[in-house]
Amino acid sequence: MSYSYTVTDTQSFTRTHARHMAAKVATDLKRMQRFYDEPSDSWINAFELEVVEFLKEGVLDTVAYGFRRNGSWIEPTLFYTARDLFGATANDDDPGRVRPGARTVGASFHSYLTHNPAWNQLTWQRQKEIERRLPFRRTTGAEPGINGYWNTDLTYSSGGRALDRASLRSYR
Repeated sequence: MSYSYTVTDTQSFTRTHARHMAAKVATDLKRMQRFYDEPSDSWINAFELEVVEFLKEGVLDTVAYGFRRNGSWIEPTLFYTARDLFGATANDDDPGRVRPGARTVGASFHSYLTHNPAWNQLTWQRQKEIERRLPFRRTTGAEPGINGYWNTDLTYSSGGRALDRASLRSYR
């Protein structure tokens, strides 16, 4: 006699899952603030709320936070890429590990966000509804270049989705 069984796992991505991952982004930004005095607490809170909304809606592609000089990202800059795990698992690393001691003289703090194709599938009205929940409005602009290279170092995951983090490293 033989036996078989089937396991079905259905998971909905909730606001709680989004908050879990966004809190890790906020912790990274607090660490950046500790070493480089930017971003401010109010901006960290605003960025965290923005990540929650876009993750929950499933429309976040990438977001970068860091310093720019002469139109290019420099160290320390953090770059996050959202992805669906499609039933697989991923690490849920502890946040942090922002390197101290980068030279930010003459640089200013910026952020740059892109949406995934699901954003364009939403109606204009739905996009505006989501944007009304955000703490600030982004403007359009060209994506900055980089002065260095990306080092993928951490992954934050919850509810079947993940944020992969890459830290910009200088060539020094």
